[in-house]
Amino acid sequence: MSNGFDLIIFDCDGVLVDSEIIAAQVESLLLTEAGYPISVEEMGERFAGMTWQNILFQVEREASIPLSASLLDKSEKILDVKLAQELVAIPGVPQALSRIPLPRCVCSNSSSARLDMMLSKVGYKQLFAPHIYSAKDLGADRVKPKPDIFLHGAKQMNVSPANVIVVEDSVHGVQAARAAGMRVIGFTGASHTYPSHADRLTDAGAETVIARMTDLPGIVMALAEWDGVL
Repeated sequence: MSNGFDLIIFDCDGVLVDSEIIAAQVESLLLTEAGYPISVEEMGERFAGMTWQNILFQVEREASIPLSASLLDKSEKILDVKLAQELVAIPGVPQALSRIPLPRCVCSNSSSARLDMMLSKVGYKQLFAPHIYSAKDLGADRVKPKPDIFLHGAKQMNVSPANVIVVEDSVHGVQAARAAGMRVIGFTGASHTYPSHADRLTDAGAETVIARMTDLPGIVMALAEWDGVL
């Protein structure tokens, strides 16, 4: 693949919008109230990139606490309100995209409705529409860390997975992209980042990690010239 990339795929939460910290605040409060005390920081470190449903499954298995099904809906409703009020963009995305001459799309675990709301709110929707894809549209059992949404994105864009570079902020997302046969740049520039974040993304398979979107064009160019370890 020495001729470079044919597509760049962005995760949304924690990459394009600073939403993971808001989700962690809501979810840590609900879990603590349900008898599983957990800090906002620990939520970000352990569960960033996972769906709320899968977080609940994992906590149930781990702590043997039966978690009410109503927690699923409760979290989604509270989170939608808070995101609509508080969400901000990850800075530098339009400037970075203007310097990356590649087709692009979004592949996220968030629902299509939430993706539309978040990207519209921060003014980024027009940068990617109509190529905005939700793993939940494929099925509840096909979210990251499964590779399905990344493979779907590549197929929609008519590109071979081997010629795709992905930007991801979570271990689960990096694992999903690597399982899809894609190369990955880790991103730690959102508010939910933690001290070992970059190391964990690298361990999961990210070739390099950046904390600022302004660094993305140069990194994409450098990786395109280097075959890397596929």
